[in-house]
Amino acid sequence: MALIEAHGLCLDFPYYHLGARSLKKRLLGNARLHTDPSNRVVVTALRDLSFTIRDGERVALIGHNGAGKTTLLRMLAGVYEPVAGRLTVAGSIGAMIDVSAGVDAESTGRQNVRLRCLYRGMEEAETAALTAEVEAFADLGEFFDVPIRTYSAGMGVRLAFAMATAMQPEVLLMDEWFLAGDAGFLAKAEERLTRLVTGADIMVVATHDTSVVRRWCTRAIRLEGGVITGDGTVDEVLGPVEA
Repeated sequence: MALIEAHGLCLDFPYYHLGARSLKKRLLGNARLHTDPSNRVVVTALRDLSFTIRDGERVALIGHNGAGKTTLLRMLAGVYEPVAGRLTVAGSIGAMIDVSAGVDAESTGRQNVRLRCLYRGMEEAETAALTAEVEAFADLGEFFDVPIRTYSAGMGVRLAFAMATAMQPEVLLMDEWFLAGDAGFLAKAEERLTRLVTGADIMVVATHDTSVVRRWCTRAIRLEGGVITGDGTVDEVLGPVEA
């Protein structure tokens, strides 16, 4: 059974190369900035977050830019470790957070898919089948066998989306980049994304798009300045749809 439990999560990032005392003094006037025991200036990205997400829930993380949505997603995915608090994530994780995450830019698209399969311990037959599926869906043509560093941004999104959605996770974590791409690709991606979302035991998505929230989610968590300022049903947090 999939489950996410967070108790008192905190995350700080240090500011480096702050040599000017006047700059440091001005920055420390911000409520999210303070000094650590080494006298470094650090920014509190997330502060005292506590919540539980259970099997069957579809949760939207909402808030302005810099509110902490993507940072929290990265923590749930294991990219960041909390400096305080406790986090438990039960279930296999599928993270669609960063297009370049886990990708070797010097390797080809095909090689990257095979590396992903190797990491997951898949047999050769499974690897061949998944590689063929990703190749067909990403529709990169001959670029599938060209180093990823030569890809355009759109091509990178298509490959990343195809790889991320080829295997069904129990806990699905998504950022807004999955909506990028040309109209033709998005139309093709719709069915695949729907299958991924409905198949996951838990979904957490960070987005500014209220239509996505109302369509996919059963719950919303609002973040402001790295703290939770709202948590409830979509209508409770966003307000009911106007007639």
